[in-house]
Amino acid sequence: MGTDTDATPSAADIRRFRTNYQGEIDGVAIYQRLAAAEKDPERSRIFLELAETEKRHLKVWADRLRAAGVDPGQPKPSPRIRILGFLADRFGPRAVLPMVSAMESTGFDDYMAQADAGPPMARDERAHARTLSTLYAPGGSAVGDVAGIVRGERWHRVDTGGQLRAAIFGISDGLLSNLSLVIGVAGANPSGSFIVLAGIAGLLAGAFSMGAGEWISVTSQRELFERQIALEKQELESDPEEERQELALIYRAKGLGEDEARDLSTRIIADRGVALETLAREELGLNPEGLGSPWGVAVASFLSFAAGAIIPVIPWLFGASAVYFAASVLLSAVAAFGVGAGVSLFTGRNPVFAGARQVAIAAVAATVTFAIGKAIGASTGV
Repeated sequence: MGTDTDATPSAADIRRFRTNYQGEIDGVAIYQRLAAAEKDPERSRIFLELAETEKRHLKVWADRLRAAGVDPGQPKPSPRIRILGFLADRFGPRAVLPMVSAMESTGFDDYMAQADAGPPMARDERAHARTLSTLYAPGGSAVGDVAGIVRGERWHRVDTGGQLRAAIFGISDGLLSNLSLVIGVAGANPSGSFIVLAGIAGLLAGAFSMGAGEWISVTSQRELFERQIALEKQELESDPEEERQELALIYRAKGLGEDEARDLSTRIIADRGVALETLAREELGLNPEGLGSPWGVAVASFLSFAAGAIIPVIPWLFGASAVYFAASVLLSAVAAFGVGAGVSLFTGRNPVFAGARQVAIAAVAATVTFAIGKAIGASTGV
């Protein structure tokens, strides 16, 4: 990694410059799309200001590439950004801000690991993430009060335990598990109706299992969270000064000065609702809003698993022959690629790589179960 900007860049440096350059192209493009989609003039202006910062970063990497004798080419947003822009146009900027905020957090981490880019650009990326976290805070703005900032933290977090995670996991699991089941049963060469029966049974069993498992998991976690938060609430009501002191110590440990930590903790403790939520996060490491609804997660899991599981069964509904076997495999491969590419919207990975990886995993699982089914069919004379 080149830390001396005067040295001749290596091939690895140039690849890094290109990656950073593309990241800034995406940053400019998404903020401009968000500004165009935002109906509130003040928020739209803030998005445009964020785009201007990204343009300055973009120029840095374009100049680095040119200095290395590389033509940066015409700026072109990545497919992921075009999809996010489309979603922002249809559903509003707020719908995609969690993903944009996650992009900024990733940018902060990436730049902090690059001494020649590093801290100044990293600080900009972190500031962007914090600005995004407060844009739609109830009662606040991008420069709102402490209460607005704390409340704003709820929505910009990626929903790691909620309906989105359950839906993504469910459709992938349904597709993979039922493809393995259907192909494994087909390997034993039974009748077509038996394959369909096995596929439908696998769909229902897996969907109910997924839904019930997610409901129990989220309900149990919520009950644990609620118990811990209730205890914290009792402590806050019985001795708010002690809780303020504990919060001040936490902020001092994070690098704030003694006076600044004391003032911030005093302002937070003054609002009991904000204080309780802040203490839950800072002392207990909990996100009270992070789990979502148990029933919402359960239904999302059931439906998404069923949506994935029905795909390898569909061709068998029309007949049982080598043609329908091939159609089941091909349709499942296309769906697996789509699932992998879709997940890349949230992980930031290359969609082609993510899709191909999902197809490879499905192929290995189906091959193994087909071989097992073939062996069992031969041994039982099916």
